[in-house]
Amino acid sequence: MQYKSVKGFSGWGALGMLFVFWGLGFILTMIAQVIMGFAMVPEGTPVDKMPEMILLAMKDPKNTGLARMAQVLGTFCMLCIPAVLYSRVVNGRNAFWLGFNKYVSAPQVLIGFGIIFFANLMAGPVAEISKSVIAHFPRLDNYASYLENLYTEQVLLLSNLKSWPEFITAIFIMAFFPALFEELFFRGVVQNLLQKWWKHPLAAIIVTSVIFSIIHFSIYLFLTRLILGFVLGYMFYKTKNIWVNTIAHFLNNALALSQLFYLSSQKKTIDLEKIEPDVSWWVGLAALAAVYFLFKALEKYSAHNRAKIEAKEEVLLAKEDPFRSFAEEVQQ
Repeated sequence: MQYKSVKGFSGWGALGMLFVFWGLGFILTMIAQVIMGFAMVPEGTPVDKMPEMILLAMKDPKNTGLARMAQVLGTFCMLCIPAVLYSRVVNGRNAFWLGFNKYVSAPQVLIGFGIIFFANLMAGPVAEISKSVIAHFPRLDNYASYLENLYTEQVLLLSNLKSWPEFITAIFIMAFFPALFEELFFRGVVQNLLQKWWKHPLAAIIVTSVIFSIIHFSIYLFLTRLILGFVLGYMFYKTKNIWVNTIAHFLNNALALSQLFYLSSQKKTIDLEKIEPDVSWWVGLAALAAVYFLFKALEKYSAHNRAKIEAKEEVLLAKEDPFRSFAEEVQQ
């Protein structure tokens, strides 16, 4: 049977709407970044000097709070707004179609966090292999190094936390909201659409993971983020609940942020490369085995909740289109 969304959009139609709303989100992001940038630079700055002054202002420690707000506002405009508008038009007002539902348990969340934790260890050796391969291509290596330096500079600036109130605020701005918005867009919208449209969950997870990795703008860590994206995608496929992904993703972010906060409180020079654990290939293989068995456990603890979610999905679809079941039987 050809795919139709809750509101009757075809696969291509739904994809078109997603591009429209993502384009709108991109425009809103640019506007938001410009407004936040104007708030950082001195009054009377010449227009032609504005881009340069905004970049300098964002590096100024006194503007760290505004820079954090600019980051979360940009993510909100780029990912959250398009996801919500898309779902509202294509599937209706019910947040259920984005993966939000009450069928979630503590074991699912804990296992999900364990999966991401070991997936990070599993991806460690892959990052080193990527860097060694890229080193053979000087131009690509220089550009990859440039992107990595920009990312490192931004992380160190935004994670310069000097007090507990700053840390608690950063937990929401830098850990929770990015996790929520990313999961909402990539798993709740993109993967959901491709999976229902193509009827091939693995292909949907892989394509979504590639897009997830590309949007993070890292060449050295492209394969690493691809692996993490795949793990998150497979987690969503097994649970059908965006909260499991969001909370597990958030806990992973919060763990990294807590480490940076601890080092900042010790007034130590933070070197991101030294913070990342040096993982040997055999530890990576052991982590891969751990991820495999944790997914088995997740499947077990998610079976009951997944059945409830699927039953509710059928009920909601029947309410939207009472003749759906009859039409499917006729086509079969």
